[in-house]
Amino acid sequence: MKHQEKKITGGIYLVVDPAMNTSELLAKLQQAITGGLRTIQIWDRWQAGTNKKAIISQVKELAQERQIPVLINNNWELLMEFELDGIHLDQPAEDLEARKAALGRKCFIGLTCGNELERVEWAIANKLDYISFCSMFPSASAGSCELVSPQTVRKVRQMTSMPMFVSGGISLQNIDQLKHTGMDGVAVISSVLQADKPAEVVAGFCEKLEKE
Repeated sequence: MKHQEKKITGGIYLVVDPAMNTSELLAKLQQAITGGLRTIQIWDRWQAGTNKKAIISQVKELAQERQIPVLINNNWELLMEFELDGIHLDQPAEDLEARKAALGRKCFIGLTCGNELERVEWAIANKLDYISFCSMFPSASAGSCELVSPQTVRKVRQMTSMPMFVSGGISLQNIDQLKHTGMDGVAVISSVLQADKPAEVVAGFCEKLEKE
């Protein structure tokens, strides 16, 4: 798969949780893909003894048919070992250029941002591929993320044309509150992975974004 065949421009971005039961996770992911998923990130939440190679390989296989980029969260070693499409950083990397040089190939790089604009400025200066704001709403999976103001997202839209995702506690019931922020997509975890019908949830998000 050539890097340039895949794109991260917006849409539904699913963060998959490798701490879930693997069979359930893969079944939910397969359904989410049929609903119109655009990007996949493998969360940096590995249980002790987890077969990382098996999970990563199976996620890549499911994503391959529709050319969905698969990113790893924070782990440069796994990015290199399994030839994933990119990495999502929770913190700016001071050694970014050295990391990219060591990787020796192009990859997508994204960054979690909050209300402080220093991270956004770093992402712009380092020509990242996208940024994601966390957390727009209270969320157990968002951990220690601060609550981000929609005004922050609107302000950043004036600063950059790079794809912007919103994340953290987003559901079909509250996504309309984020209209007119200039976002390009939504990054989700539990609203899809805990749904009885993930394909319908993803399709519902897609429909909401098309009306944005």
